[in-house]
Amino acid sequence: MRLKPDTVAMTATLGLLTSLGPLSTDMYLPSLPHIAAAFDSTVAKTQLTLSAFLVGFALSQIVYGPVSDRLGRRPVLVVSLVLFALASAVCAFSGRIETLIAARFLQALGAAGGVVIARTIVRDLYAANRAAQELALMGAIMGIVPLLAPGLGAVLHDLLGWRSNFAVIALMGLAGAFWIRASLPETLKAEYVRPATARSIARDFAALLSHPVYRVYLAFACCGYGGLFSFLSTSSFILQNIYGLSALQFGLAFACPVLGYMSGTLLGRRMTGRAGIDATIGAGTVMLAAGGVLCLLLTETAAVGSGIWRVLLPAAIYFHGVGLVLPQSMAGALTPFPDRAGTASSLLGFVQMSFAAVVGIVVAANLGASARSLAIAMAVLGSGALAVHLLTRKLRQRSSVSA
Repeated sequence: MRLKPDTVAMTATLGLLTSLGPLSTDMYLPSLPHIAAAFDSTVAKTQLTLSAFLVGFALSQIVYGPVSDRLGRRPVLVVSLVLFALASAVCAFSGRIETLIAARFLQALGAAGGVVIARTIVRDLYAANRAAQELALMGAIMGIVPLLAPGLGAVLHDLLGWRSNFAVIALMGLAGAFWIRASLPETLKAEYVRPATARSIARDFAALLSHPVYRVYLAFACCGYGGLFSFLSTSSFILQNIYGLSALQFGLAFACPVLGYMSGTLLGRRMTGRAGIDATIGAGTVMLAAGGVLCLLLTETAAVGSGIWRVLLPAAIYFHGVGLVLPQSMAGALTPFPDRAGTASSLLGFVQMSFAAVVGIVVAANLGASARSLAIAMAVLGSGALAVHLLTRKLRQRSSVSA
């Protein structure tokens, strides 16, 4: 079977590729407190298994885009999936928390290839609003993974222990490598093949960063994903250690913000077709700000144990905003650069993930007996996204993305 554009199979494949990051993170979230206990580790050190993944994810994205612009999407993608599978197996057999942290870094090096190249393939096949709609639909497919992964991870944890999560992921990565090699055609056009020297890559990165509209979409992506990752990196400790949920209850509770994200991507796909990218992002930034500020208000006025809805409801609103903002921001950032789509995707991913990693570390380090540090981060980032949207209106109108 050969995958073709505008088919369910192509969209599903690309959506699952972008799910490697959430799969690698969300499936073992219910096990985090137990991993800390198993290795006699602190919360902050155990959280490094998340931050190390994000740092590796960010750093490797710098490489995948430019290399795929030179060698093609398909071979680079296959290599990344094999690396992902091998590193996941190392995670499963880790004997020390330091080994698990290092293996998570390697796992991220493989997972990043799927995300970067999937976005790039969308730009190879589609343009402007159509690309945004495809990315939004892929986001909805990706949202199924964090919806199901924590529950599946909790069941595996209860039956076979936390190591089984990584063993299952390793098998998935290996199966994905075989599927891509057998079914995905090369989408890089011959006329867009670019040299992959350090000088040419640096020149391309500089050109992208000097593009004012690219920087605006980059800011939207950073604000949205920064708040999302802050929740991901602390939610298991907040909901289990502070609010007393079991691993399985956490997996079920985690579905609330994930459903918010999925509803945002589906609404964003429809809005983009009718109102365009900019209007969709504008609505999303309002939701980011509303969710963040509401989380801060509720956590500041609530006593510990007064109800997990004080965290889950604002998170669902924030995640809904992320679903509206992220796919459109990616499409807006990549659309002006069809000749270097891989490089543009890499740079966006690198900056977005690096920013989120720093925010996640700060939030986790200041996590005490309440969700205050998470609420502050979400409020600041959500309000920041809304401010960027309001302050750059004229700039975006002068350089609007056409359908």
